[in-house]
Amino acid sequence: MKIDGMIGLFTKIINNPLSKVVLKNTLSKENGEVKLERWLKAYAEGEEIKSIEFNAIKKIIKAGLKAFGGDEEELKERLRDAYWRKGFISVIRGLVYFGVRKPFVAGSPFLVVWDLTYSCNLKCKHCYATAGKPWRDELNSQEALKALDVLADAGVTAIAFSGGEPLMRRDFFKIASKANEYGIFVSIATNGTLLTKENVKRLKECGVGFVQVSLDGDKEHHEMFRGVEGVFERVVDGIKNTINEGIMTCISTTATKLNYNAVFKAMDLAEELGVEWFMLFNYIPTGRGGFEIDLSAEEREILLKELWRRLNSTSVNFMSTAPYYARIAVQQKSDVMPTHFYNANLNGMYLAEFIGGCGAGRFYIAMKANGDIQPCVFFPLKLANVKEFSNGNDFLEFWKSNKILNELRDKDSIEVCGECKYKYVCGGCRARAYAYFKDYKKPDVGCLIAKRMLRRV
Repeated sequence: MKIDGMIGLFTKIINNPLSKVVLKNTLSKENGEVKLERWLKAYAEGEEIKSIEFNAIKKIIKAGLKAFGGDEEELKERLRDAYWRKGFISVIRGLVYFGVRKPFVAGSPFLVVWDLTYSCNLKCKHCYATAGKPWRDELNSQEALKALDVLADAGVTAIAFSGGEPLMRRDFFKIASKANEYGIFVSIATNGTLLTKENVKRLKECGVGFVQVSLDGDKEHHEMFRGVEGVFERVVDGIKNTINEGIMTCISTTATKLNYNAVFKAMDLAEELGVEWFMLFNYIPTGRGGFEIDLSAEEREILLKELWRRLNSTSVNFMSTAPYYARIAVQQKSDVMPTHFYNANLNGMYLAEFIGGCGAGRFYIAMKANGDIQPCVFFPLKLANVKEFSNGNDFLEFWKSNKILNELRDKDSIEVCGECKYKYVCGGCRARAYAYFKDYKKPDVGCLIAKRMLRRV
């Protein structure tokens, strides 16, 4: 059977009314645990359970593996990991809520990027949050822990604490520990200046599994960019501390006209230090960052192609938040689909149209220090406030029915980008469209293909 036929068959199984009823029932809770969690544990361990729900889940998994490609034993191995089960439950919830669609929409965010505070000890020229001093209405400890209750109840898989500088918040370790206790994968995005050996040990103790450190090139460019002299060595020492403590470490670089040539040096340093990940951030003119330092589409294309070259020639996972990075992979006819979260081996590119592209409102969402929720950290459009939700069901209803989120999920309706053959793989950056036009359905002028298409109009 051709892959289109297998996808069609899988879609029919998912959309079958009886299947939907069974799946929805597995997402209900029993003794405080989502029932599907129990079924996935049993499936992963090879147990046989006499249950209509269990048999339905096995049937859907097998149909999905056949349609999209995948190894059942490998999936079972991954589902023995609690984080993978949580993510898989989000996939099933997405199928119930939104069906089989291009691109796919998760049933709850895989990732919430939470600006924990806007207190910061640096003065970065590009800061989307205009950080420096904490806001007066930032969530206090009790409110932050309540927000965690809601996000955990909604099945959020991972939280990335950002800012500002999250380590400047006195209750950071308490909040991070609580998130870890909920079984949420915890990461932190930090400027690296406070990654002392003592702090890094505490990060590991409270369950932080991923540390993303900002570094924008060589010493000259980094300190110019970050606004404080003498911090480069502290940042490099902080990176070494996290590596030595065995925490997965990522160097993140925001590319602008100010540090364009130094980005390659940051890539070199990532290889030299031996970090597992390198993240090239897709600069968006917002907050303290101006339009005059945004890269041209041509400059961005050069950087992404170099990123792609290194991904295929080194041991470092070179990634980017720019959605066009996935388009470059497709153009290279690669089986690897780079996303913001994971470099997925697809065993065929058909799946790229389901998982590729901008993840805002599909796989992740952002939360400001006062609890305001927006599509992503670079996209300053308030959708709600976490204090409006009493529990996870309230949050999930928002995730499912919010008008703006659903418009962001519809790649066909985007101007220019919606006419591109890579619309499902990429679809353009909606934050850049909003920054330039105050309309997230406008084209992304940072994409080389969109720029060429606009010239023809």
